[in-house]
Amino acid sequence: MAESQSVSPQTPPFVGSELSDADFEAVRRLILERCGFDLGHYKNPCIRRRIAARIRARGFRSAAPYLETLSREEGEAEALLSALTIHVSQFFRNPSTFAVLGSRVLPELVARARREGNRPLRLWSVGCAGGEEPYTLALLLAELDETEVPVEILATDLSGAALQRGAAGVFEAGRLDAVPPALRERYFEPCGKLFRLREDVRSRVVFRRHNILERDAYPAAELILCRNVLIYFSREEQDEILRRFAADLPSGGYLVLGRAETLLGDTRRLFTIEDPAERIYRRK
Repeated sequence: MAESQSVSPQTPPFVGSELSDADFEAVRRLILERCGFDLGHYKNPCIRRRIAARIRARGFRSAAPYLETLSREEGEAEALLSALTIHVSQFFRNPSTFAVLGSRVLPELVARARREGNRPLRLWSVGCAGGEEPYTLALLLAELDETEVPVEILATDLSGAALQRGAAGVFEAGRLDAVPPALRERYFEPCGKLFRLREDVRSRVVFRRHNILERDAYPAAELILCRNVLIYFSREEQDEILRRFAADLPSGGYLVLGRAETLLGDTRRLFTIEDPAERIYRRK
């Protein structure tokens, strides 16, 4: 591990505004080379703040020694990329959103699939972090008792570490605070101080690494949850992502955004508003 920089106690901590354009470009090139991901597409101030936080976490007070560590130390590029994305979540985050999904949206999608000969149904959680969001969908489906309809919940994220944690299905108690007591008792097993989600529920979720800015095809789905992800992109990138979601959703498919996100410009013509408070939209 690299040595921390020697500084006086009066030296202020490094902040994102101190990261020069040249240093940011050096970080961007290294992440692109090592991880195949281009930071240039993200909102610059947000990314600079998180790079600065990683620099502080490694014990540095300036960018230069951290750049040396980033270029030399195996695994630091992946660790930085992981730090640049939000992985803090919990089951039933924004419970009112999942109340609508569980009472209206999922029953309708399952009933439609059943009418069409029990065809497969796919749901997609974008930016799934440690799996709490897609596993919440799996819990709601388990309560619907729709075993005759084959369902796949696709959970994607940039961070390989987050995907590994999600696939393990083991969570701290605090991540379960919003889980109704009956569901907590029925579907979670104590694992020391942690809780493991039952295997039959976990098996519904497939974890895959995916970058929504890449030009390869988006997976087809009838429900897409992309909550608190668009806020990290420029307006132009948001518009492109929303258009691609619309292209892959069937007529009547659903898109769920975060509370601070909304449809932009012409993309509003592609959807109707199903629930404005919960940011639930339906493909025209």
